[in-house]
Amino acid sequence: MRPVLHGAVVSRFVQLFPVWVVVSCATAVLYPPSLTWLIDYRLITPGLQLIMLGMGLTLQVADFARVVRMPRSVLFGVLLQYTIMPLVGWGVGHLFALPTPLAVGLILVCSCPGGTASNVIAYLARADVALSVSMTAISTLLAVLCTPLLVGWLAGDRVEVDVGGLFRTTGMVVLAPVAVGVLLRRYAARATHVILPYAPAIAVAVIVLIVGAIVGARRQTLLETGLRVIGAVTSAHALGFAFGFVLSRVAGQPQVAARTISIEVGMQNSGLGIVLAQAHFANPLTAVPSAISAVVHGLLGSALASVWSQRPPEVTPS
Repeated sequence: MRPVLHGAVVSRFVQLFPVWVVVSCATAVLYPPSLTWLIDYRLITPGLQLIMLGMGLTLQVADFARVVRMPRSVLFGVLLQYTIMPLVGWGVGHLFALPTPLAVGLILVCSCPGGTASNVIAYLARADVALSVSMTAISTLLAVLCTPLLVGWLAGDRVEVDVGGLFRTTGMVVLAPVAVGVLLRRYAARATHVILPYAPAIAVAVIVLIVGAIVGARRQTLLETGLRVIGAVTSAHALGFAFGFVLSRVAGQPQVAARTISIEVGMQNSGLGIVLAQAHFANPLTAVPSAISAVVHGLLGSALASVWSQRPPEVTPS
């Protein structure tokens, strides 16, 4: 009875992910030091690596082999990410009549690749984690070319991307921990069997702390920007999720792939957006949409994960 009880508690904890994110954000706004210590002690990257390791434990080599044999979903998802989201960012900026630096910042974050948070949400949403990780890696590599061209085209300014930094971040935060997890599952099956039931709860706890830390660090910015820019960023991400899923289904993608693509299209690497905005744009307001994005896509994605985790995807007969 005890393992069953523990399993029910873990499952319930994971399902309440959106609640924990809201609580964490509220706590960070009221008292930032309660969570910003993760940033002070540089624990954001190790935290994400821990999550990626846990996700790797759920995967097998066959999962990635399947993605390689069937690249259509990966390529289609990356195509949507670098067409739908930048255009949505441009359109929403005009719709909300954002001042120029905020509009450029919104285009910038919408032109960024998928972030590691999307892999976490795919994991919690019972989507295709191997597909999610593959899309994140490929979109990150393509960002070297796509992000500057898209921002230059849609915003009129050119953004330089740190090629080495993108490679290092992808390898250090996503690919290496996932690979270690896959190897542990294959060669240390007994230990993996013990840890695996608790992996989702650990992922929830860590990502909740990370989102809270980001909110706490950007508290003043969030309080000063007002509802218009928050509404614009929220609308852009919501449209990304919606278009990603609907267009995938229209294109004949299986439901589990459509969920994954929706998550990847709707969630961006906001941290990269902040770094690029601060490094290449003189107006500090350009970084604000990326800071807000880090919170908004986490909340929307966690809510979506909570709904989808309770509704197993339809399995298409092969």
